[in-house]
Parts: sequence; structure tokens; C-alpha cells
Amino acid sequence: GLTGAQVAQRILSYAGINDVTVCHISGNLTDHYNPRTKQIGLSDSVYGSNSVAAIAVAAHECGHAIQHQNSYFPLTLRTAIVPVANLGSTLAWPLILIGLFFTRNTGAVLINLGIICFSFAVIFQLVTLPVEFNASARALRILGEQGILSDSELPYTKKVLKAAALTYVASAAAAILQLLRLVLLFGGRDRD
Repeated sequence: GLTGAQVAQRILSYAGINDVTVCHISGNLTDHYNPRTKQIGLSDSVYGSNSVAAIAVAAHECGHAIQHQNSYFPLTLRTAIVPVANLGSTLAWPLILIGLFFTRNTGAVLINLGIICFSFAVIFQLVTLPVEFNASARALRILGEQGILSDSELPYTKKVLKAAALTYVASAAAAILQLLRLVLLFGGRDRD
């Protein structure tokens, strides 16, 4: 009978975290934990819902807050590389495209810089995987320990969290394949 927001508050209290706020944000699939503002944002479909899926998502976001409190290294690393990954993903394609219009040497340098920039985004995707899996594992453990969900509900929660984690796996795989494609297409351009 607890809503996503109530579950989040309960888990934060259980973990001894008093400086993180839970707020409602508009949209769907916009749930997140922001370590800079110490805020858990729960979307329309999670904040006021008492479904197993909503509770799983709320608990998962609390898992990130717990990671932050415990200085979980992959989360710290991910937070540190966000600016570099954002810059890399912004500059990668323009550099590659501009490099196609320049002479062989200059073009090769620009394309290689673009590929390096894109690799920062790939690294971010890879670092995200352990962060997400760990947050889900923490969520499942706490939901069981606190009796928030029954033993019969926990397997469904595990399925929801596994499906969410697989989206990160798919995203990382797509980024790796795109990087490999760029290397195969343009990696030898300076040797032509």
C-alpha cells in the first residue's frame, strides 16, 4: 500500500540518509538521483503509485543515494567523468564530419580526435553498468529486509529491475559497436 515516494522516504530513513529529498518530476522514465543536489526525482508513474514496478524504481533510485553516501567508487568515477563524456559526445560527430572535408592529414587528425571524443562517451556507458546493477541489488536487499514487499512480490521486482538494467547493457553495447564502426571506417584514413 506504500507509494513510490513513501518507499523512497522509508528506505532513506532506514539507511540513515537525512539530507536527500524526494520530489515529484513530470514525465515518464525520468526517475533519477542527482548527487550534486542530493535529490531523488520520481516521475508521474512512480511518485504516487503503489505498483511493484513503481516501488522497484523508487528503491533503485535510493540505491544510488546509498552508493553516494558510501562513496561507492564506480558512482564517484561516473560522476567525475560526466563533463568529459558530455563534451566528448557533443564534439565527436562534428569533428568526424568536418574531418571528412579536409585534406588527408588534417582530416585524419580531426577524425581521430572525434573518435577519441566518442570513446569518452563509451567509457561513461561502461562505468554506468556496475553503478546500475549495484543500485538494483541494494534495492532488492532493502525491500526484502524491510518487509516493504512480500516474498511473493520480490521476484517480480527483480524482473522489473533486470529489465531496466538490460536497457543500460543494450545502450553500452550499441555505443561499443558504434565506436568499432568508426574505427573500422576511419581508423586507417591517415594511411591511405
